Amino acid sequence: MAAPAEHVETSDPPEMDPEPEAPETSEPETSDREQKEEEEEKEKEEDDDEDDEEGPQEPIIRDTPADIKLEAIANTVALHPTRDLLVCGDVDGDLYAYAYSCTEGETRELWSSGHHLKSCRQVRFSADGLQLYSVSRDKAVHLLDVERGQLVTRIRGAHGAPINSLLLVDENILATGDDGGTLKVWDMRKGTAIMDLKQHEDYISDIAVDAAKRILLTTSGDGTMGVFNIKRRRFELLSEYQTGDLTSVALMKRGKKVICGSSEGTIYIFNWNGFGATSDRFTIKAESVECIAPITDNIMCTASMDGYIRAVNLFPNRVIGCIGQHVGEPVEEINKSWDSRFLVSSAHDQLIKFWDISDLKNTKVTEYRKRKKKDGRMKSLTKKAHGDNDFFAGLMEEPEKKEEEEEGEEEEEEDSDSGSD
Repeated sequence: MAAPAEHVETSDPPEMDPEPEAPETSEPETSDREQKEEEEEKEKEEDDDEDDEEGPQEPIIRDTPADIKLEAIANTVALHPTRDLLVCGDVDGDLYAYAYSCTEGETRELWSSGHHLKSCRQVRFSADGLQLYSVSRDKAVHLLDVERGQLVTRIRGAHGAPINSLLLVDENILATGDDGGTLKVWDMRKGTAIMDLKQHEDYISDIAVDAAKRILLTTSGDGTMGVFNIKRRRFELLSEYQTGDLTSVALMKRGKKVICGSSEGTIYIFNWNGFGATSDRFTIKAESVECIAPITDNIMCTASMDGYIRAVNLFPNRVIGCIGQHVGEPVEEINKSWDSRFLVSSAHDQLIKFWDISDLKNTKVTEYRKRKKKDGRMKSLTKKAHGDNDFFAGLMEEPEKKEEEEEGEEEEEEDSDSGSD
């Protein structure tokens, strides 16, 4: 049997005659070999030094997360209440969850769900961020687990018409509105409707609720705003008819004002408890006001069919400037992130875009009107407000000194025809 390696290594070598001295001619060979080894070692050290100089690549940090490209148009996008996570629902009925990040390459898809049979109209997170509700043209209401994207509860045939709008009143109460003008309020503990009222003549476009969770407000394609009392489970009243569809509704000024967007680009303002008739209105230079996202008590963002996302101030009523745009593509929905750092938008270009609105809350608007820019463009409020391909996209517009000096010269502004409280 062969000896173990350690035995071979430790055995004494046999005695041998001393080797003759190497001839002098062998020295150059040894020197050449050593020189070659030294050169190779030097090259290796140089390569190592170069690697050390380059070092590990530093991650690229962007001002906003990169755009998310979808396979279909997203009708709706919802932002998690405490995390950098969003869910969008598309025209194919699929839901996609993404973790978003400003670090290049770190925005990633977490899961997808194809439980809806038809177009997903709206998605909303629960207040704790653990559950997700969605409604669809297939007339169903779905409840999913946020972490895994798995379907937890399904209400089939929740409405007689395709469902268009959704609002979470609290952890147990859900409100839905359909294309036929019916509003339903659900107790999800029982999975049954506790209110089922049809007061609108056309689709319900949006739903809002007051801080006390007592009054529901609905906007409709029939041009009216509906008022419903959840506590008493009854219909209260309809507002006067407006000339266009009412597309969106939001509460501002600490709940004292109700803001409605319209298909004609007019913003209608109601006083709380004065729902019958508008207290004010003003028109912005837009094809429509499809959706509204309140940013502060005075400032909101609006999105339009013309692809522009505008920042609008209330009292004085003024278009502050451009947040961004989906060039030439109608915007379906906008929502702000949990930390109010980003506004997120979905549009017909099949993109989810992010806009930095962190400075918007510090914007101050005076009663005086500034001169409009000669080129007719709105003031840029973000670095990419006028599109990624704009030569000046990386530059935010600073107020000119001359403009500030002339601030006291009040002039007529096209974007607003009212400024009274």
